[in-house]
Amino acid sequence: MALGTDSIWLRRYATQDPPRMRLVCLPHAGGSASFFHSWGHAFDSDVEVLAVRYPGRQERIAEELFTEMEPLADAVTEALLPVSDTPLALFGHSMGASLGYEVALRLQQHGTSPAVLMVSCRKAPHLLTPRTVPLGDDAELVAEVKRLGGTDTALLDDPDLRELILPAVRADFSIVSAYAARPGEPLDCPVVGYVGDSDPDVDIEGVRGWDLVAPKGFDLKVLPGGHFYLMDRRDELVADIRTRLAPER
Repeated sequence: MALGTDSIWLRRYATQDPPRMRLVCLPHAGGSASFFHSWGHAFDSDVEVLAVRYPGRQERIAEELFTEMEPLADAVTEALLPVSDTPLALFGHSMGASLGYEVALRLQQHGTSPAVLMVSCRKAPHLLTPRTVPLGDDAELVAEVKRLGGTDTALLDDPDLRELILPAVRADFSIVSAYAARPGEPLDCPVVGYVGDSDPDVDIEGVRGWDLVAPKGFDLKVLPGGHFYLMDRRDELVADIRTRLAPER
């Protein structure tokens, strides 16, 4: 089950053994920590899963939303520093991948680089450009979310639930639209890129571009599926991550 933690930012899952590593999961735009609930005990008994809880949804529904990447990355980093006494592995999907990159940079500035950064369905930092495209009205925003998949469309079809969900979706999409990374700033950890072979927005070469910010090593894993391949291919993805987090022999 999920355990309480001193930080409102982290949903923390128990391990049978003292943790050897902590896997930090960063959700996509509009996503929440519960997206990674099935990952909570899917890894070795000494790998503790921490799912990041963004403001403005679920337990934090009444809190102010972030609309810019930099302050969000600062806040997540501050939440992770107290648990960085154990090596951290970061996994971010879509917006969460860019956030993971920014958090990794901040952690290494604090002298505690993650063991690995795993990025899913997101172009490399230097390939991203800010966009000023308006997000449109609620109907257009819902249509875009449904096009990408991932968020429970039944929730978006319910007017009352949609009213609760859409502010966080709109805020996250603002982050994604405005974000431009520091071009080419390298990481002090290996990077693994994941992508679905039929993702409508992120091609394989865009994910392969992470190699340029990964002097410690880069690997690419392509799985069948679209932008949310990790739902249908959950077991295959988890198995691959489990292997990468296993102790070296």
